[in-house]
Amino acid sequence: SVMHPRPHHVAWDGLVLDADDPWWRTHFPPNGWGCQCRVFALSAKELQRLGKRGPDKAPAIERETKLIGQRSPGGPREVQVPAGIDPGFDYAPGAARLKSAIPPERPGGEGSLKTGSTGGYGLPNLTPGDDSLPSRPFPSEKLLPTDWIAGAYAERFLQEFGATIDTPVIYRDVIGEPLVIGAELFTDAAGSLKDDKYGRGKYMLLLSQTLIDPDEIWVRLEWNDRLQKAIVRRRYVAKFDVAGKRAAALVAFEWGSDGWSGVTAFPSQGKAYLDGLRIGARLYQRAAQQK
Repeated sequence: SVMHPRPHHVAWDGLVLDADDPWWRTHFPPNGWGCQCRVFALSAKELQRLGKRGPDKAPAIERETKLIGQRSPGGPREVQVPAGIDPGFDYAPGAARLKSAIPPERPGGEGSLKTGSTGGYGLPNLTPGDDSLPSRPFPSEKLLPTDWIAGAYAERFLQEFGATIDTPVIYRDVIGEPLVIGAELFTDAAGSLKDDKYGRGKYMLLLSQTLIDPDEIWVRLEWNDRLQKAIVRRRYVAKFDVAGKRAAALVAFEWGSDGWSGVTAFPSQGKAYLDGLRIGARLYQRAAQQK
């Protein structure tokens, strides 16, 4: 239906690739203004009817410089895009929408994770009962090396949920609540991965295990002055005996639509620190801890 189709698009006509091929991240149509390209799903039998024994090899991605913003107040600027793709079309709509649902890390580090002992944040423990929390062993082999490069810790964290640096997943926690897990959890505003921030890389699997198999989950409503709205926060808490540490590790991972906070601590006053983490209403208690 296009009188003068783009040469690159003509070359891609009939290309068959796996649905999870990285090529789709930048080449999922439409690939430009007026582009009429389409993608169709094929079964194994349909692939055979095309005379193919398997998917094709993705074309090499060549990048080119294009000028945009000629009419913008800031003037024109150059951007790099794959050859044959118009600026602003080099993404997969579904994947981009999923990534946008991943909350960023809240600024302030450990200080952004409020505790009951600081006063005025959240609610006191609304769930009566046994407040003891036995610790679980954490294998020493799950403590990661301290000399990994940027991104390696995030990649190892994501593996626990079936995600990758490039591909996020929707993970449902033990109470069925959805969490979108992806590299954007550890990406700062400049687009850089900060997965070893505060030296947490070594203990990254403590954070993932706390999300996957928490001892407790707490929920509270907190007002966000910047957004001028109330935010529901879920806090995942777990206690582990870590090889080589005299005190047990208390781990908390807090999740809200405006961001997440995580902390791994080895407090000498474990009971007082644990009580500070327990604010709001307890939604969940691990079966091993229930009477």
